[in-house]
Amino acid sequence: MRVSAAKNAVLPILAATLLTGDECRIRDIPEIQDVLTMHRLIELLGAEIRREEEEWVLRTPAVLTSEASYDLVRMMRASILVMGPLLARTGQAVAGLPGGCAIGVRPIDLHLKGFAALGAEISLSHGRVQAVANGRLRGAHIYLDYPSVTATENILMAAVLAEGTTTIENAAEEPEVVDLANFLNSMGARVSGAGTRLVRVEGVKELHGSSYTPIPDRIEAGTFLVAAAATGGWVALENVVPDHLAAVIAKLREAGVAVETEGDRVVAEGPARPSATNVKTLPYPGFPTDMQAPFMALLTIAQGTSVITETVFENRFRHVEELKRMGARIDIEGPSAIVHGVERLTGAPVTASDLRAGAALVVAGLVAEGETEIAGVHHIDRGYKDLVERLRSLGANIERVSGVPSLQFEE
Repeated sequence: MRVSAAKNAVLPILAATLLTGDECRIRDIPEIQDVLTMHRLIELLGAEIRREEEEWVLRTPAVLTSEASYDLVRMMRASILVMGPLLARTGQAVAGLPGGCAIGVRPIDLHLKGFAALGAEISLSHGRVQAVANGRLRGAHIYLDYPSVTATENILMAAVLAEGTTTIENAAEEPEVVDLANFLNSMGARVSGAGTRLVRVEGVKELHGSSYTPIPDRIEAGTFLVAAAATGGWVALENVVPDHLAAVIAKLREAGVAVETEGDRVVAEGPARPSATNVKTLPYPGFPTDMQAPFMALLTIAQGTSVITETVFENRFRHVEELKRMGARIDIEGPSAIVHGVERLTGAPVTASDLRAGAALVVAGLVAEGETEIAGVHHIDRGYKDLVERLRSLGANIERVSGVPSLQFEE
């Protein structure tokens, strides 16, 4: 199975096309809900978008408005990523406070502090934030209190057209940040150090168009690996960067999963029953928070007791109660979930509260005895392309109920 391009790389890359009036061609874009939301958002801002076979062709000859639609921003937190490009190109950016998955407080103060350091005046009123630059932005030294991925990306996009040099200290090191920097450099930006804690940007006067292929989605790949592991099955994935999955692969092996990598291919075969292991989420290169929920579903049927500690988001255990409805034994102690493995889960009606919680319930449904119905699958649609069809191609007994926003599994 071929892994899609990374949602979390595609979204900032689409936003970055607003930085130039030239044509940009982006290949292999997954048509998932979050991507379509970004499509609508940048189109309203002035982007002209057409699709040609395997690529999107985007051009923004003029920015029609510097205000991001609140209706779209409240649907997806990543919409805030248009602020950096708008501020850099037009000198102004306005957006409603973002929405998205209910996984905890994700304030945008780091974004705003970065914009302010670059010379923008920031104001907040009536649920809207506005950044206004008096002339061209100016390079600055910016220290992030936390290595936020979206803050790093937003500041990076604002800085590429600023006058002088910008340094971002304690920057996020995620592969998606590196991919954005590579795309910007392909447009004529001068970004160095992406993938380290210190990113340096030499401002340029303008950017030009580019053709680019985003990196593979490490979270999608990890989800399919976990699904194979949980079911005692086998899966071969192509279009993968194994290094991006190093922490996930290490934990899968600790759980008794056989994982082999070669080039851009990863093969995994699950054991009869996984072994317990402990997981702690951390910024990259640590174990990704987006894999916490699917991995928890795997550990619910492991031999022994596992401890999962969430350090990135404070409200990312909402899937626990739904897993418990299926027979999982999980205790919450502060930022940790104590998972006591059981021999089997049982099917039940459950509800996805966010994107990755939905993925966890899918994994649980694949291994549960009897029928499982998952409601709230619009969350899953935000991040996984053709999930039902792809799982069916691997042998899963799963269907999307016609006219009903739910998935059904039957053992």
